Amino acid sequence: MPVEITWWGHATCTVEDSGTRVLTDPLFARRLAHLRRRRGALPTERARAADLVLVSHLHADHLHVPSLAALPPGTRVVVPRGARRAVPALRRLTGLRITEIGPGEEATHGDLVVRAVTAAHDGRRLPVGPRHIPALGFVVSGEARTYFAGDTGLFEGMAAEVGRVDVALLPVGGWGPFLGHGHLDAGRAAEAAARLAPGCAVPVHFGTYWPIGLDGVRPHEFYSPGDEFVRLTAARAPEVAVHLLGHGESVRPEVDR
Repeated sequence: MPVEITWWGHATCTVEDSGTRVLTDPLFARRLAHLRRRRGALPTERARAADLVLVSHLHADHLHVPSLAALPPGTRVVVPRGARRAVPALRRLTGLRITEIGPGEEATHGDLVVRAVTAAHDGRRLPVGPRHIPALGFVVSGEARTYFAGDTGLFEGMAAEVGRVDVALLPVGGWGPFLGHGHLDAGRAAEAAARLAPGCAVPVHFGTYWPIGLDGVRPHEFYSPGDEFVRLTAARAPEVAVHLLGHGESVRPEVDR
């Protein structure tokens, strides 16, 4: 069965591999605090039909408790080590099977092996307190090797730690006019693609949520990151095929076996 990638918006993707549906950072909300979903319909019920869910870090647009609560009972959810201590609401989701892992650790599910890797990002729930909770990326290995970066900046040794991958799901934007330390914009994501040299890349984490009241403030920062990533990757890593998906669209990338 070919590997299929579906982008539902923001950092929410489905990776279908080896008969298993893996869902990343599920966010099914029209509004989250000061953010409003401005593009793309909410993910369909098909998005919630996941065998395995990967949560990259504790920020509310990645670990969204109401979206996790909407998953079918018995769904397995992999979260950063320490998440249940830091987010007590997770402990109330008794219908889910929650597994905590840290960088370098693995979880198996069916024929898939999921390896947690470093993400250069503040993984805390709130921007206060000690930095004990890591942000993670994940490499999902089955018929293909798919890297879901979560939220991260570039860091020394990224390519060595992630290893050879066929598909890279890379964040290229954010939810506001400015991106600070610990994020990839389109240019830094193109550099990540050049370092990782995957067979193909899919840009995510852009063009979905935007702060209420800022519709007229630097709107190109909302609309342009995907196109910019396509352009810059073509210049810096022309061997990487980029699939620019719309919300709810899927691609079956070619994979070297």
